[in-house]
Amino acid sequence: MIYASAADWRAAPRKRVLLFGMSGLGKTHLASMLRAAGGWFHYSVDYRIGTRYMGEHIADNFKREAMKVPFLRELLMTDSVYIASNITFDNLAPLSTYLGKPGDPAKGGVPFDEYMRRQAQHREAEMASLLDTTRFISRAEQLYGYPHFLCDSGGSICEVVEPENPADPVMTALSQNLLMVWIKGSEAHTAELVRRFDRAPKPMYYQPHFLERMWADYRMQKGVSPESVDPDDFVRWTYARALAHRQPRYAAMAEWGVTVTVEEVAQVRDIGGFEDLIADALDRRP
Repeated sequence: MIYASAADWRAAPRKRVLLFGMSGLGKTHLASMLRAAGGWFHYSVDYRIGTRYMGEHIADNFKREAMKVPFLRELLMTDSVYIASNITFDNLAPLSTYLGKPGDPAKGGVPFDEYMRRQAQHREAEMASLLDTTRFISRAEQLYGYPHFLCDSGGSICEVVEPENPADPVMTALSQNLLMVWIKGSEAHTAELVRRFDRAPKPMYYQPHFLERMWADYRMQKGVSPESVDPDDFVRWTYARALAHRQPRYAAMAEWGVTVTVEEVAQVRDIGGFEDLIADALDRRP
């Protein structure tokens, strides 16, 4: 780890942290707080994915839909209109919309093969965006003058790394340049995440073998054909199982860094509180 102790962390003139864990446990909240307080550069992996690596795919998807409308088709064919996504740190809907959900087209679903193709695009984009982190550390300081750096990783980071492999290229590059910090939720928070997702199911990225197994198990359990799958019902059903799938992967990633709880994160109000949070986590590490 780049900080051997709490004292090393507190004395470091340049603090570098990567937060990981399930979406909804406080990663972006901490990143936004530090950015607003000043001195901290906020690098959002999801934002980088959507703007740098998936932007063209997203825009093409918008154009594909627009081309179905005669009025818009004519304007597009004559370069009279410009279509682009407006992704922000707080609004990643264009990326989620592009990933889509598999199932019945009449209910907004996409064919499973197309869904898996988009998942593969996201995997490549996420790995590239994670590896870009080290370049942005230098860029943040040299170009913008930020001494401290926080990487707000997506919830699917555990799907694109192999934390039990000491030679994993992404984990190695990240851990050599940032302190890896797992925000760990409790069973109560897991239940709340499931309830929240059930109210508003959204597309997500998962490992291909996990998705293929879920797709087969769901259709067998429900007795439906691929074309009849309810997209929202499938992603709800999959999400609950994905939490259990991801937990041991996050725990293995935490061996490369430290762990904080979502309850501890909720108590952080300012930069001082954040520095205390990390220092306490380092003190607890064996």
